[in-house]
Amino acid sequence: MTNVFVLCTGRCGSVTFARACEHLDNFSVGHESRARLVGSDRLDFPDDHIEVDNRLSWFLGRLAERYDHRATKYVHLLRDPEAVAQSHLARWDSPFKASSIRSYGHGIVMGVQDWPLERRIEVCRDYVATVTANIEEFLRDRESMTVHLETAQTDFPKVLEWIGAEGDLDGAVAEWDIAHNASSPEDTGVADPGITS
Repeated sequence: MTNVFVLCTGRCGSVTFARACEHLDNFSVGHESRARLVGSDRLDFPDDHIEVDNRLSWFLGRLAERYDHRATKYVHLLRDPEAVAQSHLARWDSPFKASSIRSYGHGIVMGVQDWPLERRIEVCRDYVATVTANIEEFLRDRESMTVHLETAQTDFPKVLEWIGAEGDLDGAVAEWDIAHNASSPEDTGVADPGITS
């Protein structure tokens, strides 16, 4: 039994990663599949499951308590930090109430007034740096691999081999040629073509 947790900042290919894993036969996969739950239900994932959820970076202590490190593998999904910050900025005014970036900018950083337009990118960059540091420190002594969005075509097959994936592996790798969950002008007012969440 193996569980795989994909940790990231969001806006870095997480939807694509999950879609790619849907081609596997020996793992179930979820993208933020328990993100609306609280308490012990929040981290109640089945065995042999791959969970891709940027919000897991705020549950790392509980994740470590619940899942035996000997039967758990972690993937750190990365993208150029400035590109991630700009992508979050493009979604700042999204109608989605549970936006990670606005939650960070108004809850974690305690911005009680709305952030001026010219300072929002500063908040986005701080979010990316904070979440990335949290993940890197957590993974320091844990079995993990890194996938960079920019080199996913070569990084992702190594993850498939590492976890012993079975199924349509070519189909899984081919998902990285498709832009999933790209920001659109209709959603944000700013185009973000080809960018995956």
